[in-house]
Amino acid sequence: MSQTDPEHGGAIRVSRLPSGLTVVTERMDRVETVSFGAYVATGTRNEEAEENGVSHFLEHMAFKGTERRSAAAIAEEMEAVGGQINAYTAREQTAYYAKVLADDTALAVDIIGDILTHSTFAEDEFERERGVILQEIGQANDTPDDIIFDHFQEIAYPDQPMGRPVLGTEERIAALPRQVLVDYMRRQYSTTNTVIAAAGKLEHAAIVDLVERHFADLPQQPVARCLPGFYTGGDLREERDLDQVHVVLGFQGPAYDDADYYPMLLLSTLLGGGMSSRLFQEIREKRGLVYSIYSFTAPYMDGGLFGIYAGTGEEQAATLFPVMLDELVKVQSGVTEAEVARARAQVKASLLMSLESTGSRCEQIARQWQIFGRIIPTEETVAKLAAVTIADIEHAARRAFRSLPTLATVGPAQRVPSFEAMLERLGERVAA
Repeated sequence: MSQTDPEHGGAIRVSRLPSGLTVVTERMDRVETVSFGAYVATGTRNEEAEENGVSHFLEHMAFKGTERRSAAAIAEEMEAVGGQINAYTAREQTAYYAKVLADDTALAVDIIGDILTHSTFAEDEFERERGVILQEIGQANDTPDDIIFDHFQEIAYPDQPMGRPVLGTEERIAALPRQVLVDYMRRQYSTTNTVIAAAGKLEHAAIVDLVERHFADLPQQPVARCLPGFYTGGDLREERDLDQVHVVLGFQGPAYDDADYYPMLLLSTLLGGGMSSRLFQEIREKRGLVYSIYSFTAPYMDGGLFGIYAGTGEEQAATLFPVMLDELVKVQSGVTEAEVARARAQVKASLLMSLESTGSRCEQIARQWQIFGRIIPTEETVAKLAAVTIADIEHAARRAFRSLPTLATVGPAQRVPSFEAMLERLGERVAA
């Protein structure tokens, strides 16, 4: 099947192989590169409690040698042609991707296919990488404006896969057997939950031929659905001897397919998405309470989160919170056309600028296919953004900010108001 994106001028084509593997490509005629990736719909939320961190560990081990290539050979072959190869693990996805000059596309497909189907997980490499990941966890724990987001996720989704850290914990990783990694890959990596995507100077048929050859050994078994996530909310404070207290305050947000997805995107942008946003202007520019403050959305397949990050001094925290909470109340009514227009322009510009990157476009089409089962034309997204009204944004604000909050802090939090005081400030209508 084929699809055209007039806004971008690219031709999108999708093929479903007999194995069940989906291949989606977009030809971009004005570039000289190709980005290629395998996007597996599995991540932290697919892990059992005792194997937390295995998705991320597996992502690391994929580059540590196959039946045909050593770890050094994987890096050397890619860098010999000036290419780039990398991977990441998220809560709902693990991605392996490469960017090369168009003439080297076959090598990129070969290497990605090789590491996904013929990795050996050699025992010595496994133990070496265990040490690397423990160092990575230690680094994250030592970085308060990093670990704060793990704390936020944990208290938003307590005692659930969605609330566990992507990296795992030091205790889990230190005790994780190699066989758990092997069994997890066999159970979770399949043609049925993997999308192969490519964008750039390419021919769809050539990509399909390469994928059929190099991904022929990817298992074809069905993959069990993960458990739904249940947002709970609550309060988690870690006292540390720091100059600043790092804060994430959040609420339940919409899923990808929720009617409030686009209104929430614009709400997040006008509230804390740039230097003209309400939070930046009121809290940093007018009052000088923070150096950094911003809002974000984190949609998932069956729910989502909205959050605000801020870092402030111990004394300033007493003033920061009332001002921040008042802004959340005020944005539920009185949103102006001017700030909606600015937010819409920011989101639209970010979207259109991302289309100029083969890597961004490759990831977008893969993720859209996994979430929606189709590629969303750019003009459709732009039209949905244009259709969002002030009433839609205020409705999304009331829906989110009247859910039970989630608060996480790291640092000296003695001046941070109590959870009950914040509930009162947000109003009597917060759902408890």
